Amino acid sequence: MLGMLVALVFSSILPPPCWHAPQPVGPMVRLHTGFVYTDGPVERDGNLYFTDNRAWPSRIYKRDPQGHVTLWLAPSGRANGLAFNSSGELVACQMDGRIVAYDAQSGMRVLASGYCGRRFNAPNDLVIDRQGGIYFTDPCFGAPLLKPQGRVAVYYLTPDGGVTRLIDNLANPNGITLSPDEKTLYVVPSFQNEVMAYPVLGPGELGPGRVFAHMARSWNLFYPGGDGIRLDVAGNLYIASQRGIQVFDPTGKLLRIVPVPERPSNLAFGGRHGNILYITARNSVYAVPWSLPGRESWHAASSINTRSPTRERGINGVSTLPKAWPTQVK
Repeated sequence: MLGMLVALVFSSILPPPCWHAPQPVGPMVRLHTGFVYTDGPVERDGNLYFTDNRAWPSRIYKRDPQGHVTLWLAPSGRANGLAFNSSGELVACQMDGRIVAYDAQSGMRVLASGYCGRRFNAPNDLVIDRQGGIYFTDPCFGAPLLKPQGRVAVYYLTPDGGVTRLIDNLANPNGITLSPDEKTLYVVPSFQNEVMAYPVLGPGELGPGRVFAHMARSWNLFYPGGDGIRLDVAGNLYIASQRGIQVFDPTGKLLRIVPVPERPSNLAFGGRHGNILYITARNSVYAVPWSLPGRESWHAASSINTRSPTRERGINGVSTLPKAWPTQVK
């Protein structure tokens, strides 16, 4: 009898032995539309930040917990991927060739602008590790016709500003993220359908890569790979692709493809419980409630000043913003 009571007590406080299957638990909704090319979503303190890197000028928007969208920064240097660091700065991959960090009080600072004396091609996406180092991709999308670096690559930026080229044999590396234990780096090339995984031997040190999974083929033979990538708490991978959001389990098995009305570029988990999947897709931003919360960066500070940076032309409200049209997607 005592054994049964002990078992009942422990079963009530221990986590479940397995997670729910990764799947939508409600309809997909179009939150906002009317942009040019949305990308780079990241949420902090209930505020969703995303980029519009093909607008003129290029922009970063902020959506508050009440659903209001304001222009947070313009021009943004064609900012693409976004992430918050442990200091509360919004770190951005600028396709104009830089990695920068924005602070609401002190403005923008440049973290890195090139490698071996030449500017980067067009930094695309990034992930920040526990040490504060930044892994980022540098493909040819949006780069000068003659690539400044002469090749596409993945780099590591140390907290003190050192830059190391880690990978230069992938066909346009795009999305990038770390496993929950930060022992594996995942890279999604756009021009090949193999999703790659690299063992992390130390900050900025990788072992030989392996093929983690193969993307489901799209109708576009010239773009067989994917774009942005995220993980949930169970270690499942979510990759934006021409066919929608492709969901893989931790072994690389394709579980499902979530269709999106417009071609998705990137995604992020957010919401009060972390189980709202936000999707940037061409002219719009979508959201779908999900069965699992996301495993977002652990080091995003809880007290981030989310006003516009003062050294750039950040605007907290303009009359020309695309309106919010919460529309259920059938």
